[in-house]
Amino acid sequence: MKKATQLLLILALSLSFTFSQAQTSTEDKELSLDSGSIDSQFEYIFRKSGNFKGVNGQKYEAVKYSSLLKLKAHVLDSLKTTHAKLDSSENIVKIQAKEIASLKSQLSKIQTELTNTNTEKNSMALFGMQMSKTGYNLLMWCIIGGLLTLALFFLFRFKSSNSSTKEAKLKLEEVETEFEDHRRIALEREQKVRRQLQDEINKNKS
Repeated sequence: MKKATQLLLILALSLSFTFSQAQTSTEDKELSLDSGSIDSQFEYIFRKSGNFKGVNGQKYEAVKYSSLLKLKAHVLDSLKTTHAKLDSSENIVKIQAKEIASLKSQLSKIQTELTNTNTEKNSMALFGMQMSKTGYNLLMWCIIGGLLTLALFFLFRFKSSNSSTKEAKLKLEEVETEFEDHRRIALEREQKVRRQLQDEINKNKS
C-alpha cells in the first residue's frame, strides 16, 4: 500500500512537470524577436536568457549578444516609424494652421464689408441687384455662418492633429526611456558576467 502511494505521487509529479514544460514551450513559441510588439520582444529576451548564480549566491542573467542587436534594430525601426508619423502630423498641423489663418482673414474682410454696407442705408445693391435690407442681411449672415462653420471645423481638425502630435511625442519618449532602461540593464548584466568570468579565470589560475 505504501509503495502504491509513492508510485501515484511520482506519477502525479511527472505529469505536472510535463504539463508545465509543454505550457512554457507554447508560450515561447508565441513570443519572437521577429514579430510582435517591442514589449513582447523584450519578454522573449528575458525568457531566453540563461540563469546562473555567482560565487556570492547572486543571481545573474546571460543574454545572447546577437539577440540584443536584433532587438536594438527593431527598437530603432519603431523609433523611425514614430518619427515619420510625428513629422507627418506636424506638416498637417502647419497646413491646417495656414488654412485657419486664411479663413479668419476672409471672415474679417466680410465683416468689414458688412459694416460698410449697413452704413449705406440708401444703397442695397448686391451683384448689380437691388435687395431688401432683411434679405441682404440674411444673405450676409448665411455667408458668415458658413465661414464660421468652416473655421470651427478646421480648428477642430487642428486641435485633433495637435493632440495626435502630443500623443506621438509622448509615446516616443516612453519608447526611448524604455530602450535606455533595458540597454542599461543589459550592459550591467554583461559587466557582471564578465567580472564573474574573470573571477573564475583568476580562481582557476590560482
